Amino acid sequence: MREIDRRTIEEYGISSLVLMERAGLAAANKIKEIAKPQKTIVLCGTGNNGGDGLVVARTLRNEGWNVKAFLLGKEEKGSPDFKTQLTAAKKFGVPVVKSPLEGKDLHAAIIVDAIFGTGLGKEITGPLAQTIELVNRKTSDEPVIAVDIPSGISSDTGKVMGKAIRADYTVTFGLAKPGHFLHPGAAHTGGLTVADIGFPARLLAHEDLKLELIEKEDVARLIPERPVYSHKGTYGHVLLVAGSRGKTGAALLAARAALKVGAGLITMGVPEELLDLYQSRVTDEMTLPLPSEGGIAKRDALDKILEFVQKSADVLAMGPGMGISTGTKELVIDIIRVSAAPLVLDADALTLLGNPEVLKGAKAPIVLTPHPGEMGRLLELTVGEVECDRIGSALYLARETGAYVVLKGVPTIIAEPEGRAFINPTGTPAMAKAGVGDVLTGMIAGFMAQGVSPLDASIMAVYIHGLAGELAAARFGVHSVLASDLHAFIPKALKSLYA
Repeated sequence: MREIDRRTIEEYGISSLVLMERAGLAAANKIKEIAKPQKTIVLCGTGNNGGDGLVVARTLRNEGWNVKAFLLGKEEKGSPDFKTQLTAAKKFGVPVVKSPLEGKDLHAAIIVDAIFGTGLGKEITGPLAQTIELVNRKTSDEPVIAVDIPSGISSDTGKVMGKAIRADYTVTFGLAKPGHFLHPGAAHTGGLTVADIGFPARLLAHEDLKLELIEKEDVARLIPERPVYSHKGTYGHVLLVAGSRGKTGAALLAARAALKVGAGLITMGVPEELLDLYQSRVTDEMTLPLPSEGGIAKRDALDKILEFVQKSADVLAMGPGMGISTGTKELVIDIIRVSAAPLVLDADALTLLGNPEVLKGAKAPIVLTPHPGEMGRLLELTVGEVECDRIGSALYLARETGAYVVLKGVPTIIAEPEGRAFINPTGTPAMAKAGVGDVLTGMIAGFMAQGVSPLDASIMAVYIHGLAGELAAARFGVHSVLASDLHAFIPKALKSLYA
């Protein structure tokens, strides 16, 4: 965004003051949209974010609002544009207060946070930290609105830099920032508005931008068509190697999800010792008994799996409830090396993988779907280290292995080997249940079976999976959603995209 800002000014001749004016007007318009004229406190740093805040103060003051601007910093050290806006604000009659903010100032007041913008590079301490704590402790119902990003949040990682404003609304400009969606920054952002302030469209869509937010319109364009002249074979066949003694449900969850997103056929490769159990439960799914021992597939299953793939399957998914043994480890590694069908690896398959170097020798595209614990094991990092840099972790694994990576969590990140990453905005805490990841595996495989690329299949599945979870939570509440409940809401989520 700094580069887009610079090029807009230098190459397109739009002055920084014009951009600041439009940013402040956009924030003021949001405030007028959510609140009636009332007491408003604008907290201004002395950089360009503070200049945006002064435009807000001047605009509201000019429309008769009771506005007061608190200057948090030394005026003489302010940026040139800040100083210009400060002069204008004073001429418009905005009271500018240089004394410290006190609790009584916040009583029954809207708070506008324009202390720091996206350029914050160090932790907030001292009096500024105390001011932020004072705002966060206020007890009145009036909203806190952040200009660009809540002060104290890293725009790149979402990290809290010492102390950070907890906003009810945030108005940002041009493009959203990673810190708006990555936690803990996402919890501080509140309702996000991305305002158009006049950046050239070609800069906002430049190929150098490698990070994208998945949006409804993007997913709707990817949904595969269902031509009238077609049959079940048109929409692909998934072979799912999954399930073991004690984890039989994982295979059923994934298999049903593949069908729900449109795959024509699904065959579950399950331990032969458990075949009767599965045969008694399946309706739409088919089964392939695999050589097993102790209720877990053996390495001897390799030839049977490869023969089935060669004859029938368009995509092979492995891992949900598969079980851990020496035999299954050898089976997973051998399949990665020799399978001609695209692979989706999840759960136990990721645990069995061990060293991800083996992925470099794969003959077919691979999608990995780790949660942070599995990602940590693959990269030899702690869960905390993964969570501190979800985007970087996903991109690193994708680049090093050539696989497509779906790092599950809040938010889920999708990374491709070529260096692009995608942030998924859908989902709910209701989905923090066993089996939910198995449903996602089936959905990705189901889309891939229909001829969708691994990247697009991952984008579609992740977005629709989260949307189905939101719909289920709306129906059952955030505590009571089961992984199996998602099956009923996948069709509703899909239909909402193309309705």
